[in-house]
Amino acid sequence: MPEILIADDHPLFRDALSRAAAQAIPTANLLQADSVPALLALVDAHPDADLLLLDLHMPGARGFSALAHLRGQWPQLPVIIVSAHEETDVARRALAHGAAGYIPKSLAGESIVSAIRAVLDGEIWLPSRMAGASGELRDAEAEAAARIAELTPHQFRVLTMLADGLLNKQIAYELGVSEATIKAHMTAIMRKLGCNNRTQVALAASQLALDPDAFSPGGAHPASAAG
Repeated sequence: MPEILIADDHPLFRDALSRAAAQAIPTANLLQADSVPALLALVDAHPDADLLLLDLHMPGARGFSALAHLRGQWPQLPVIIVSAHEETDVARRALAHGAAGYIPKSLAGESIVSAIRAVLDGEIWLPSRMAGASGELRDAEAEAAARIAELTPHQFRVLTMLADGLLNKQIAYELGVSEATIKAHMTAIMRKLGCNNRTQVALAASQLALDPDAFSPGGAHPASAAG
């Protein structure tokens, strides 16, 4: 039985995606997540899933960071990005990060069904008005994506919480672990990202934001940069 993962924090749109997926593949087993931590657990439990529909705007993600991490850890899983962003440049960056398709949330239901079927058939899918969108990432963004792809799921969660401005003790409390564990994760994260301090780590993560130029090193992240 085919397995399709649906990750979106809005219940109504998650249901709409589920209906489209059921119409595209009536025999599919549909599995849902409403946050990136829940999604990572879901993918870990279903590593042979056939497709992931991934919302860019979810708790635990910053721009394309979740996509970069997923492509690094589970490269065999095709991903269709689902987003309220209508800009062709956002779709182009999604494909450059390894997405197999891009679905704007304004798209009609029948087009979402077509997108799901096309990607499951091994195609790259974009709306007709975005056809031909392609290109390369900026060097800094490509390097950040490659390094974030190497993080373990636990390290990735720590990274995203750090990027949201949380202190080690706050991250430890949220994750239910000791502060020493978070410090160990931070050491590993800085090594993998080639950084020497928390500010550099946050700057590296900001390269994958939807608006990387809006990042503030002081810890304030505009909503537009949160992805």
